[in-house]
Amino acid sequence: MKINTKDFRVKPGAKVKLKNTPTAIKPYYKSEKRYQDLLSEHIQELSALQDLLYSQDQYSILLIFQAMDAAGKDSAIKHVMSGINPQGCEVCSFKQPSAEELDHDFLWRTYRRLPERGRIGVFNRSYYEEVLVVRVHPEILQRQKLPRESCDEKSIWRDRFRSIVDMEDHLHRNGTRIIKFFLHVSKDEQRKRFLKRIDEPDKNWKFSAADVEERKYWKDYMAAYEDCIEATSTRRCPWYIVPADDKENARLIISQVVADTLKELKMEYPTLDPERTQELQTIRAQLEK
Repeated sequence: MKINTKDFRVKPGAKVKLKNTPTAIKPYYKSEKRYQDLLSEHIQELSALQDLLYSQDQYSILLIFQAMDAAGKDSAIKHVMSGINPQGCEVCSFKQPSAEELDHDFLWRTYRRLPERGRIGVFNRSYYEEVLVVRVHPEILQRQKLPRESCDEKSIWRDRFRSIVDMEDHLHRNGTRIIKFFLHVSKDEQRKRFLKRIDEPDKNWKFSAADVEERKYWKDYMAAYEDCIEATSTRRCPWYIVPADDKENARLIISQVVADTLKELKMEYPTLDPERTQELQTIRAQLEK
């Protein structure tokens, strides 16, 4: 089965209803071996495209992963990016803001970690937390030292969406291609994965009571994600809603989206001018002596 990535891309202005969006679809692989073969093919293609990206040094790629806990963000990043040259890739995981970060606007801490030209940046969570977890837990706003007029509940989320879209448009104009993934996992599948983290000793470290506490806000999170994705999925910087109950299938979809985006850039290796070509031939002749 060919993966048509447009099936998962959220069109600008489209209404998003996550309860009507599948968390599982028919697998693109028929066996574990076939999955491994397909992922290997995708990784080899990504490696070659990343080499082109690095050598051309005109574009950068930013991959953003957002999801509920245990949706598979970490494993997707680990497997999909496993063949990428570490010199051309950086993964950033954003936790609770520091005191210094709280003294700046909500985009500042992530803006500092944007990828350079020729590189791929991966954000494991991102500035979108500021319109997701902060929206579900508005008490967090009290610690952000915002001016009183900026805390109006009727406008703050709309204003933040606008700030995000404006920033992403600016980055696109300057060569950064942004791909945003929402890993859509079901509440039941999350429960199963939490139980697995408890039952398997080598996964205990991944689990905390706070993860279970957040399940109480599932509907609030789904509503926040719907508004966020609707407001910020644009033609230039789209969201992809990836069914995530099947981790292997999700990885194949994600890797295909990244490869398709890179191929759209129509990159080529830099061509040498005649003087540089002659210089190389002179050096070659010296080395052959």
